[in-house]
Amino acid sequence: MEIKLDQIRQALEASWDEKTSYRMALRKGNPALGQCYATSRIIQIFFPEVEIVEGEVWTGESIEKHFWNLLLTDGVERHIDLTWQQFPDGTEVKNWRVRARESLGDAQETVERVSLLFERVARWISRNAQQLEVTEIKNSPNKTRMINCLSASSRKLDAHSDLSPEVGMRCRQQ
Repeated sequence: MEIKLDQIRQALEASWDEKTSYRMALRKGNPALGQCYATSRIIQIFFPEVEIVEGEVWTGESIEKHFWNLLLTDGVERHIDLTWQQFPDGTEVKNWRVRARESLGDAQETVERVSLLFERVARWISRNAQQLEVTEIKNSPNKTRMINCLSASSRKLDAHSDLSPEVGMRCRQQ
């Protein structure tokens, strides 16, 4: 089965809560808070060709650790961030690095959060499988960009997010 990245985003957003959040973070109106690492792991499970990125972002008040995904195709970096909306407008990435898969070293609590989130996402996909459409990755002539895949209720894409919403990624059924 192949699905769109946006459909994975929908499944993730429907699955997030304090049990899948880092340190059980919960803030009304900010469901993505604390979901970045578990979300990046789920994206990597569904799309094995992506890597996990660890970065530091300046929120205007503090430096925060943040995780997202990176897809490298034909020498073009595509940054995929499904939790960027947890940060206030004006937040900037200060630095980042790709995490080596063999050295992620997830703690037991993290493994449990990721497992719970995966189970929920898989159930959502199973319930909505008939609505999923086949799609291909489309090339983008742009340089490194942060892709913010946000729901309609979230704020609009930032200026550094210019990949069109119809762009999809392949999902291999596990």
